[in-house]
Amino acid sequence: MNLKFCIIFSLFLRNVIARGGYGANSLSSASDLGFPKHGYAGSARHLFEDNQSRHPRTVDARGYMTNSELEKAVKEFGRRCSHISRIYSIGKSVLGFPLWVIEISDKPGKEEPEPAFKFVGNVHGDEPVGRELLLLLANWICDNYMKDPLVNLIVDKVHLHILPSMNPDGFSLRRRENANNIDLNRDFPDQFFPWNDDEDARQPETKAIMSWLREMHFTASASLHGGALLANYPWDGSLDRRKNYHACPDDGIFRFLASIYSKSHYNMSLSKQFEGGITNGAAWYPIYGGMQDWNYIHGGCFELTLEISDNKWPNAKELPSIWEYNKMSMLNLVASLVKTGVHGRVFSADSGRPLPGFITVKGINYTVQTGRALADYHRLLVPGERYEVMANVPGYKSKAASIWFKEDEATNVDFILDPEATLEGTLLSSICDCDCSRKGWLLSRGYFWGIHFEVYLVLIVVLACLCFLLGRRIKFNLLKHRHSRRRSVPV
Repeated sequence: MNLKFCIIFSLFLRNVIARGGYGANSLSSASDLGFPKHGYAGSARHLFEDNQSRHPRTVDARGYMTNSELEKAVKEFGRRCSHISRIYSIGKSVLGFPLWVIEISDKPGKEEPEPAFKFVGNVHGDEPVGRELLLLLANWICDNYMKDPLVNLIVDKVHLHILPSMNPDGFSLRRRENANNIDLNRDFPDQFFPWNDDEDARQPETKAIMSWLREMHFTASASLHGGALLANYPWDGSLDRRKNYHACPDDGIFRFLASIYSKSHYNMSLSKQFEGGITNGAAWYPIYGGMQDWNYIHGGCFELTLEISDNKWPNAKELPSIWEYNKMSMLNLVASLVKTGVHGRVFSADSGRPLPGFITVKGINYTVQTGRALADYHRLLVPGERYEVMANVPGYKSKAASIWFKEDEATNVDFILDPEATLEGTLLSSICDCDCSRKGWLLSRGYFWGIHFEVYLVLIVVLACLCFLLGRRIKFNLLKHRHSRRRSVPV
């Protein structure tokens, strides 16, 4: 009986530690807010992490790339695959290691009206499988471009950005946290509890991710973790701090994206603990300050947290198998950006120029922002349903389109918006968009008078009255002046 209990308890323990508990720094923050000191998912998870911190170098790092080897591999990839890639850094870790990113596209570094996807690996230093798999993914795409239709679709229609290691310091120290002993997946601004809203107090790795999203317009993303086998989606927490399902506004599409990964995986969807191999974060166990929710709320980016290996730090001999199990999941998840949803651009009807604005969907309380330069949008939605999609731009009339999606078939809709019919808006539009040609001037004059004839008729009448009254006043003053001069003449 005791042996059976130990086995069951050990299985439970392995599942709850995957996204981790609070380290020393996080624990004090939790207790300050009234949370129990044992963490959100139970004391077992926290005790396991304490045990790990006492023996930080017991893991077998043989076969895994060191940070310097990872940097060398990234730069070598950039040289070997320069025709469809570029290498750049989004910042540095606490100890000064560059956070290298690989961008893969047929036009890397150039802004196009295409969706962008990012993979982030090694968020936790003691979960290194992601950094290895992401280098394998990049090289596999490079080797199979112009050979594999799925790879061609990704390279030609998506801008894929790969950050192999967000926490290189934690990896080198063989621990979960970064060099400042902070769990990076608890360091982002939280929608429920604002204990980490001071941006200056955040870790450099966290600030690098936040700046990255302010610069790049990502449609979706995924971070790679270890310690379980499932695809996790928002929300990660709730206001009441209970372990219950807490759906975000786009719960349907998040379930769809998570299922794409799970069903494409060798055995993730066969999970006996998580139906279909997917789970809502708050239903699994709540966390706060996580990167996933912040991406969705503040970055306009649909992010999944992917647990890709039961063991947090498996023997390197297992990496080829883990790669084969996850390869199609990773490719299909990126390709889903152009296989579903509604895509397009927003233009001005009077000038034809792109109009940066917002895309809303009736019944879903979430707004997607268009690209700043090209005004492109990429709204992910569940296939097989009908939606009313609306484009909104200040100073222009909103326009809606009713769309029905089929499986594996995206829809393209460009919105052409008319300026709002106001005197100020029309005058401003005429000044900004005039082409200074005779034809353009005549057309604009015809439009100007045709739309606002009644307004200008009233203005003309008012001006005529004012002129008449002003003339009467001048004439009266003149007569008065002459009369006064006659009286002043001496006799």
